[in-house]
Amino acid sequence: MAFQTTIERPVEVSGIGLHTAVKSRLRLVAAPADTGIVFRRTDLDNFEIEAQARNVARVSYATSLMKKGVLLSTTEHLLAALYSCGVDNVYAEIDNLELPILDGSSRPFIELLEQAGMKRLRRRRRYLQVIKPLEVVEGDRRIGIYPCEDFRVRCLVDFAHPLVGRQEIELKVNRETFSRMLAPARTFGFYDDVERLRAVGLIRGGSLENAIVLSRDAVMNGPLRFPDEFGRHKALDLIGDLALVGRPLKAMVVTHKGGHALHVQLVTRLLADRSLWVETTEDASESSRHAHATTPATLAATD
Repeated sequence: MAFQTTIERPVEVSGIGLHTAVKSRLRLVAAPADTGIVFRRTDLDNFEIEAQARNVARVSYATSLMKKGVLLSTTEHLLAALYSCGVDNVYAEIDNLELPILDGSSRPFIELLEQAGMKRLRRRRRYLQVIKPLEVVEGDRRIGIYPCEDFRVRCLVDFAHPLVGRQEIELKVNRETFSRMLAPARTFGFYDDVERLRAVGLIRGGSLENAIVLSRDAVMNGPLRFPDEFGRHKALDLIGDLALVGRPLKAMVVTHKGGHALHVQLVTRLLADRSLWVETTEDASESSRHAHATTPATLAATD
């Protein structure tokens, strides 16, 4: 995609927040070139919070942004849809402190973007092209980003539950693959954790309508949309967090037992080290795009 994009027409959706249970209305409106993805708290005089790694507030069970004390929670499902669909510039207007969870997946946001349409802008699209590998390791949890000519992810999860276990998903990320393979995958949780999480102020809006809930040996609200829906949703979350780079990526990201905190740590370290990447355009020469090509052998070999 050579040129930047925004949406053609405003669209909106309403619902409750997964963690706070607050009701909110989300409205997407077009934004000019080089705006990026910017949230506007319409209940606070349109206070703007850019979807950038520097504004990450906390990453416990969701990715929350904060700027000058103004909080916005559970951004990852919308960001994953916008990023995968190639929407470079948009204002996301929200009238409360948490985005609506809807059905727990990104599918409602994909449907919203289909209604909105896409508009090409006159400014050239600039990519962040990774030229050197970066890896972050915390115990048995690992994530790495590697040079690649397009945007790919490989996500492996491993849960000690008979219906989850080890699941792995790999794909080249674009609108078609994301919409078909990842967007319908819902967030999930374990029934044994519900009381503990609610006691600390989390999942107060969670229900069997917006999350897969697992008992010790069964899915309480099946059927699953995919046999490996759990792994697919983790890949969805990964893409949403990678959107905080603020530029479309040309890279392969490989994660093993990742999570929001690890994803954001990778993004932060990547942006802080300018020797790891360059900005480029779609029509950059093939030689420059492949000059630093390598494979994610180190991390992949330990999966």
